[in-house]
Amino acid sequence: MPRVPSLDQLPRLSDGVTVIDSHCHLDVDAFADDREAVIARALRAGVGAMITIGASGPMQCNHEAVALAAQHAEIFATVGVHPHDASRATADTLAEIEELARRPKVVAVGETGLDFYYDNSPRSAQEASFRRHIDVARRAGLPLSIHLRDAYELAVQILRDEGAAGLGGVIHCFSGGAREARWFLDLGFYLSFSGIVTFKAADDVRAAARLAPADRVLIETDAPFLAPVPHRGRRNEPALVLHTARALADLRGESLDDFARRTRANTIAAFRLPLA
Repeated sequence: MPRVPSLDQLPRLSDGVTVIDSHCHLDVDAFADDREAVIARALRAGVGAMITIGASGPMQCNHEAVALAAQHAEIFATVGVHPHDASRATADTLAEIEELARRPKVVAVGETGLDFYYDNSPRSAQEASFRRHIDVARRAGLPLSIHLRDAYELAVQILRDEGAAGLGGVIHCFSGGAREARWFLDLGFYLSFSGIVTFKAADDVRAAARLAPADRVLIETDAPFLAPVPHRGRRNEPALVLHTARALADLRGESLDDFARRTRANTIAAFRLPLA
């Protein structure tokens, strides 16, 4: 069993204040043995809602994410094909994604985008899949959840070509610097920051987090990946988003409670969540 984080060692929110983990992968095998305990721990820590990402692998992951959202009032889902798997994004696959996108509690299409760091799918396939996902989101009336690595300029071009600014969405786990942040902010997208902001070598990401307007910042875990310091190298889980929130609040000179309230409001706005 993975090491379970102590709630006593997490940053504390005031009573009634909660955050939202805007991007996690609750359906994956890393949570197979204790998924319900992980969800319960997040709720106890002050994570009032979670968005689980269907694009975790095979198409079945999308169905599992949608089912998980249906089972828990505090969980919402996205559906899509990850850029790593873009070579498998056939017309039939995208039709199935579009059908799932119309299910209750599905709040975005993705994560889609471009990953030219790993290049697990050919770049041409990634670009084609990205454009098709934008079209699915347009037809479904949903925002986009976007994954990007080493492909920022092309992504901006595609988003402009496809008129995606009108759809809106989030650049998840933002790992660029200030220059790249401005490109997506100018298009109207939100930037979501993960535990990477706590890593020693992430000065560029912290620069982007400093300049982002207060109403365009989201937080996430990308669990089970990218656990923040002091849990780096271990399995990540939604409760640990409090460490990322603390680091970002300090970086931006805000109180933890104010930062939590703002990012919660931003996440509700970005994904049009039916929450107060």
